Amino acid sequence: MGKLYIVPTPIGNLDDMTFRAIKVLKEVDFILAEDTRNSSKLLKHFEIGTHMQSHHMHNEHKTVEGLVKRMQAGENLALISDAGTPAISDPGFLLTRACVENNIEVDCLPGATAFVPALVNSGLPNDKFVFEGFLPDKKGRQTRYLILAEETRTMILYVSPHKLMKTLQEFKEYFGVDRQISVSRELSKLHEETVRGTVEKVTQHFEVKPPKGEIVVIVAGKK
Repeated sequence: MGKLYIVPTPIGNLDDMTFRAIKVLKEVDFILAEDTRNSSKLLKHFEIGTHMQSHHMHNEHKTVEGLVKRMQAGENLALISDAGTPAISDPGFLLTRACVENNIEVDCLPGATAFVPALVNSGLPNDKFVFEGFLPDKKGRQTRYLILAEETRTMILYVSPHKLMKTLQEFKEYFGVDRQISVSRELSKLHEETVRGTVEKVTQHFEVKPPKGEIVVIVAGKK
């Protein structure tokens, strides 16, 4: 019986790659990558020559059964995403669940996850929090906001840069202009930035400086 390794990759700075992650990626039989073109740069940098194949949200439903059979036959697989820990707002859950159901060992390595540094450096309470990931685009978005408006724990959201201003306007409507938030973008990269303050203050900042890059938003819970 083979094994599935869930391998986090850097969210920006390649120095955040762990020695163990490199070792595993060199030793497994093949690597499942969210985008092989993107991951090939990472593997080349660390001189990893293991064969890759594509595994993303559009094909994972079709490939899980075949991957399970390969592990049952003795092959070891490593799953990586474009950045961070697989299955956290990225493909990985379906394969992990299938492995658990078929008694295939799953080993998730510790490593980079964007929301952890964003939460810690926000200055907002982090003893209890709720991870929301990406909110629904249309259907269910308002319903989700109505629930979150009553949430007392700190909330973590992933937001695309072109949707940040719309999201901040929605925050004004559902959370109020004085709710404390923290917006982190380009974590661990050259142009890393964290903007903290009220919804109104943070909105004003990004009206002057349009947002770019990967964004994590931390929202204080309702008092």
